[in-house]
Amino acid sequence: MFNEIILEHFRNPRNAGELAGANAQVEVSNPVCGDILRLSAIMNGAQIVEVRFKTQGCVAAIAASSVLTGMLAGKSVEHARAITALSLSDLLGGFPAASFHAAQLCVDGIAALLRKSPAA
Repeated sequence: MFNEIILEHFRNPRNAGELAGANAQVEVSNPVCGDILRLSAIMNGAQIVEVRFKTQGCVAAIAASSVLTGMLAGKSVEHARAITALSLSDLLGGFPAASFHAAQLCVDGIAALLRKSPAA
């Protein structure tokens, strides 16, 4: 059901765990499937210096969270605003329709994180 890119990010997630010194932390959830994404970031003005995640959810949600942190770390707030659920899904080789909610959860996480940014 899932391609090798998704499975690789699920098996070996990047940037998972707590982030010491985070100055922005958010939690978003999908009430339909129960997935929960916690993002922690160190932000310096309009720059996302470092980011970590903790996700409780399905294979797709964990893989999407892993890719998301790579898309955000070291990037500007403007770059983060440009990330869409489709662009995130594309980086993972495309989610099956039933799993696309995982990409949307990550986009919801970005929106919540940017609301915490002084440059938002």
